[in-house]
Amino acid sequence: MTTPNELRLLPWSGSGDKPCYLSTDDPDGYMSRLADSIEAIQLGTASELLEEASEALDSQGTSLDDMRCLVKELTGALRDVYRVAASRGHLLTTSDPREPTY
Repeated sequence: MTTPNELRLLPWSGSGDKPCYLSTDDPDGYMSRLADSIEAIQLGTASELLEEASEALDSQGTSLDDMRCLVKELTGALRDVYRVAASRGHLLTTSDPREPTY
């Protein structure tokens, strides 16, 4: 089992929008693979929304309602990407990235 400072922040929230953590030493376990898959989906969605936002900003015909909807979706995607970055950043701090791994 991992120690408390090695818990993995999962890419979803629990009740009351509280963070969920995974305690395992098996990166190939079911929950680890599920979290990896959901993170990949979240990052892909953010990438698609970024492209959509760029197109909407370049278009003179984008309505205010469309922009509001897009901003709402971008806010959710940014929240997801931030959670992924925080989780991966925490994983990096558990080992010194400057030390070579052989």
